[in-house]
Amino acid sequence: MLVRKSAKDRKVEIIEKALRLADELGPDRLTTGAVAQAVGVTQPGIFRHFATKQALWLAVAEHISELLRAAWHDALRPEQTPMQNIAALVSAQLRQIEQTPALPAILFSRELSTEYPGLRQVFASRLAEYQVLLTEELAAARAAGSLRADLVTADGVVLLTSLVQGLAIRWSLGARGFSLPDEGARLLAVQLALFAADNGGAR
Repeated sequence: MLVRKSAKDRKVEIIEKALRLADELGPDRLTTGAVAQAVGVTQPGIFRHFATKQALWLAVAEHISELLRAAWHDALRPEQTPMQNIAALVSAQLRQIEQTPALPAILFSRELSTEYPGLRQVFASRLAEYQVLLTEELAAARAAGSLRADLVTADGVVLLTSLVQGLAIRWSLGARGFSLPDEGARLLAVQLALFAADNGGAR
């Protein structure tokens, strides 16, 4: 007997199929017809759950945002040093990108951000939250004497987020030919060594 999916389960399925197709086709070429075919429903069936294509994209953005937020907060541990928490935050972000390979293309799509400005707002809000977490950990590292005296906290946040974004772009353009978390850990160790105070290192 065929069990009919609940509206909630169907919405999740549609979002996950949209993400997969955004990776396979490119986010700018994604159509509701393609999503409907992948899910196994009619195109009007998609619109019963998401009134417009914009509503679907906003749901995708919120889904990604919640995955990122959960990963960041799972990575933070009170027993870890601030420098270890910084490394954990960067690692968590890179793992989520690798597990959601459409993410870089969605984030950097000019067409999507122009057509659906709500997406930019969702991602900008989540990026701001990530930067706050990094700022807090860098401040704690400074208080613990782990950072070099001339490092400006805001500059440290920019360098860390730029490392993540740059790696994500290189990974995407390079046919994902390397492990994103592993390469990130290697380069992050270099970055944190440059941040570290002479008397403490990256503790």
